[in-house]
Amino acid sequence: MTDARITASEFDAFDLPHWRFVLQRLHTRFRTPDYDTGLALVARIGAAAQEAQHHPEIDLHYGSVGVITSSHDVGGVTSRDIGFARTISAIADELGATADPKSVQVLDMGLNTSNPSRIKPFWQALLGAETDPDDDDGLRDAFGTNVLWFQQSAETSTGPDAPEMRFHADVVVADDAAPDRIAAVLAAGGRMVTEEFAPAFWVLADADGNQACICTAQGRD
Repeated sequence: MTDARITASEFDAFDLPHWRFVLQRLHTRFRTPDYDTGLALVARIGAAAQEAQHHPEIDLHYGSVGVITSSHDVGGVTSRDIGFARTISAIADELGATADPKSVQVLDMGLNTSNPSRIKPFWQALLGAETDPDDDDGLRDAFGTNVLWFQQSAETSTGPDAPEMRFHADVVVADDAAPDRIAAVLAAGGRMVTEEFAPAFWVLADADGNQACICTAQGRD
């Protein structure tokens, strides 16, 4: 029997301080004192993944290791991910890696259009992408990573003075990182366009009026 999907609001009850729920997956980043520690962490996570037959996405950089886990059969987070996340956190603690979950973010690019089906084939061919099976208006790469989604123009109105824009950035961050990120944007000369949809997302604009969203997993269940 397939495990039930866990929502963002349900995730908070599992007490996983190393992890953040972002776009239907669990994300974290561990800071490592040196490259050898990063290699050891990747090797240990890989061994645990083979034993559990539950395979995460891992990226290794000098000084850090990023990990993403989800249950592909349900297209989201399940109890298997909760248990595996605990295992990974224990391995990281043992190796002296420090969790930095507030650094987690995903850049989600949207293209505003009145007719997604008219332009989608062009962008699919250009990017060498495929249709997202969970979103007819989304494209993903061969590894399952979202690369572009299409938004109906009528859905994007944020006031009569909104500039004509085609592309816009949705920056998806950990829930507890959103206030600091918003404050940094405002301090850098940005302005708040609307908080109407918070905490799912806030719309901000630069000095020229170009808009972008800071998004979290909250308010989307």
